[in-house]
Amino acid sequence: MAHTDYLEKLEKVLVSVREKTDFVPRVGLVLGSGLGDFAKNINVSFKLPYSEIEGFPVSTVPGHDGRFIFGHIGDVPIVCMKGRVHYYEGYDVSDVVLPIRLMVKLGIKTLFLTNAAGGLKDGFSAGDLMLITDHISVFAPNPLIGPNDTKIGPRFPDMTEVYNLKIREKIQEIAYENDIPLESGVYCQLTGPTYETPAEIRMLKSLGVDAVGMSTVVEAIVARHMGVNVCGISCISNLAAGLNPNPLSHEEVQAAADEAAPRFTRLVSEIIKTF
Repeated sequence: MAHTDYLEKLEKVLVSVREKTDFVPRVGLVLGSGLGDFAKNINVSFKLPYSEIEGFPVSTVPGHDGRFIFGHIGDVPIVCMKGRVHYYEGYDVSDVVLPIRLMVKLGIKTLFLTNAAGGLKDGFSAGDLMLITDHISVFAPNPLIGPNDTKIGPRFPDMTEVYNLKIREKIQEIAYENDIPLESGVYCQLTGPTYETPAEIRMLKSLGVDAVGMSTVVEAIVARHMGVNVCGISCISNLAAGLNPNPLSHEEVQAAADEAAPRFTRLVSEIIKTF
C-alpha cells in the first residue's frame, strides 16, 4: 500500500470511530486467544464491532470476538481490543498494526499486549503467565518497512527497551503482592498459521527465546514508533513442539487460557488501575 494511501486510511478509520464515540482512552489493551473473557471486568461505556468501522480489518480466528470495548478499569479509561487480526489471516502487515495506530490516535499513552504462546523455557507449564521482557522480531515482517512520516515517528526507532522497565517492575511487584506466580522471558513472533516444528523450536531455544506465538511483536514495534509505552504478558498455552508428547491444537490454547483466566484477570486489572 502506498504511504499516502495508508495515512489516508488511518485518518478515515479514526474519523469513522469518532463519529460513533468521543471516548478518550489512556490505556490500550489487546486480548489474545482465549483471553477475551477479561472484557467482562470492564465498566463498559461503548462497544464497537470492527465490522462497523469503515476500512477496518476484521478478525477471522476462533476465540477472537472482533470489537473495541471502551470503558473503565477502576478510574482508568481504556480501550480494549477483544480479538486482534493476524498476518497469517492474509492481511498486509500494515493492516495488522492499523488497530494499534488507531488506539494511539484515540489517545492511549500505554499499550498492554497479551497473547497465548507456546512455552520453550525449562520449567514452563500450560497456564503459566510470562512477563515479556524483550522480543525477537526477525521472523515477522517489520511493520515500519516503507516510507516514514516523521510526524508519526522516527525513521530508525530505538528498540533498546521495547517493554518499559518501570512498568515491568510494577507488574512484578503487583504479582508478588497478589500471590500470582509470574515468569518472565523473551517472546518471539513467527508468522503462523502452522505451529512450529521441533527443529524450529530447537533453533528458537538456542537463540534465547522463552515463548513463541503469532502476534504481539509487530504491534509493540508500531507502538514504540509512535512514542507509546508498551508492556506485555503471555499466557503459556502449551509446551512447544518437541517438548510436548501431544499434537498442538487451537483447542488446547483456549483450554489453557480458561485455566489461567482468574489469575490473568486479577493481575491485568490490578496493573491497569495503576496507570
